[in-house]
Amino acid sequence: MYAVCGCLGDARKVFDESCALDSVSWNSMLAGYVSADNVDEAKWLYERMPERNVIASNSMIVLLGRSGHLEEAAKVFDEMPERDLVSWSALVSCYEQNEMYDEALRKFKEMVVDGVLVDEVVLITVLSACTHLVVGMTGQLIHALAIKAGIELYINLQNALIHMYSICGELVAAEKLFSSACTLDLISWNSMISGYLRCGEVEKARSLFDSMPQRDTVSWSVLISGYAQRDRFADALALFQNMQLEGIQPDETILVSVISACTHLSALDQGAWIHAYIRKKQMKVNVILGTTLIDMYMKFGSVPNAMEVFRAMEEKGVSTWNALILGLAMNGFVKESLATFSEMKECSIVPNEITFLAVLGACRHMGLVEEGRRHFDAMSRKHGIEPTIKHYGCMVDLLGRAGKLTEAEELIANMPVPPDVSTWGALLGACKKHGDNVMGERVGRKLVDLQPEHDGFHVLLSNIYASKGSWDNVHEIRGMMRQHGVIKTPGCSMIEVKGTIHEFLAGDKTHPQSEDIEKMLDDMAKKLKMEGYAPDTREVLLDIDEEDKETTLFRHSEKIAIAFGLLTIDAPTPIRIMKNLRICNDCHMAAKLISRAYDREIVVRDRHRFHHFKQGSCSCLDYW
Repeated sequence: MYAVCGCLGDARKVFDESCALDSVSWNSMLAGYVSADNVDEAKWLYERMPERNVIASNSMIVLLGRSGHLEEAAKVFDEMPERDLVSWSALVSCYEQNEMYDEALRKFKEMVVDGVLVDEVVLITVLSACTHLVVGMTGQLIHALAIKAGIELYINLQNALIHMYSICGELVAAEKLFSSACTLDLISWNSMISGYLRCGEVEKARSLFDSMPQRDTVSWSVLISGYAQRDRFADALALFQNMQLEGIQPDETILVSVISACTHLSALDQGAWIHAYIRKKQMKVNVILGTTLIDMYMKFGSVPNAMEVFRAMEEKGVSTWNALILGLAMNGFVKESLATFSEMKECSIVPNEITFLAVLGACRHMGLVEEGRRHFDAMSRKHGIEPTIKHYGCMVDLLGRAGKLTEAEELIANMPVPPDVSTWGALLGACKKHGDNVMGERVGRKLVDLQPEHDGFHVLLSNIYASKGSWDNVHEIRGMMRQHGVIKTPGCSMIEVKGTIHEFLAGDKTHPQSEDIEKMLDDMAKKLKMEGYAPDTREVLLDIDEEDKETTLFRHSEKIAIAFGLLTIDAPTPIRIMKNLRICNDCHMAAKLISRAYDREIVVRDRHRFHHFKQGSCSCLDYW
């Protein structure tokens, strides 16, 4: 009684003072220590038992396996004079719980060869091992064993089989089990929906979800997460809203998926609403949820909100620090980013590969070549982390942006790993920036040969030729693009107004408010001229006259989005724009002057970083 109630001190006192102890006394005391996960006391008691029966040995195997003492658990098993089904099941479960799935299957095979009858518990355990190893053929053999034992209709076993077949891509087998089952519970439905999503059958998953007689939080979580993982972010948000209407409280997994969807859809208002919901419900913000919120706010340029989340978190993991370091760097707060890295080490948080990618990224954003070199060298020398191709790519980009093109090319040549197209692409971009057409042409030709379907490399090489007036070469590159079916990705800018995302392409006149936008663009042009703006027509790499170039420049997607933001977003709320490509020099200059002329804060996130425009200056200090 004392042991079951957790009063082990009292139980031990009665045990020690007993005049006579039988096997029940010893087993009861041992069971108390096993339930409390008290390994040391359990081992002490087990070693002193006058007679170690099967029940006691089984209990010790369970405890030792649960505590990660696998060798000791196996030793207890091997020393047992006789074993029962529970003994085998306990040891197989030990290996499965400790992610030693191959060993779990090997021990199960010994069990079957030894003639031990199987039951539902051990089959569910080995099916879990098959699922983790993605070995569908072995799973089928275990299914056959279940049929032979006459227990294949047990619902827990059926659920394990449905899950195993789904994970292994055997959807037909999973569907057959699901449709022929006499009894289905929520786990059955959720497993089948999860299987459909894993195999890319999103519509089947939604159809099954809609036909469920009842749903729990897991049902919603599986489908919302599935939508997010399949880049169906709008569907994920819409389903979350339906969930709210039905009064279902989301769990951490759902919130992480929905916040990620808001980030991808540039839906700051909705993301902020979810954060407010978390605070209102006084939900605990753990490492994963907190890190996701920080990542969202940083990717919207809302640095103060991200810092607020970080400071309020009781527990922070290395991923949390990484998100903050990277986010600060992306938003132009390089000094603060590197200071956060120092603070992270002072807090005894061990940096990982991603941490150094963030730190090197911070150095890259501000051209801190020497500091970047120091951190790059410290990776292996101080922290035992071997640089990957991504770290070398950061260094190439850092050197290239700083104009050290020869050194960047030498680094590529001496890398211990083969350079990928991203690394060569960083060097090509640097050649374009610094006007080294000779190296740029050589690198560009190499990249077009390496990845003929990549539009960006063709465009950069074409731009290099156009910048020096080599129109024949420009036509050649564009002909190669047509030949390989390569289509240039059009510039697209997105802006959120009152919870609705508006998208604009270059020269876009399809928006319902296009007339008002055109008037605002004209007003912007007048004010920009008063501010001393002169269009940088070098950005228009077309064989057309200067006047047409100026017109083309002023219809870039980010300028249209800014005009729409000035029309629809009241001060002092910042105008936040997401751009799918790198912002051009002319739009960068125009955005700085617009921020001063209209006294507005403008935040532009392009494919590389954030630009916070305020009172005629940018957070990047014109280095990007």
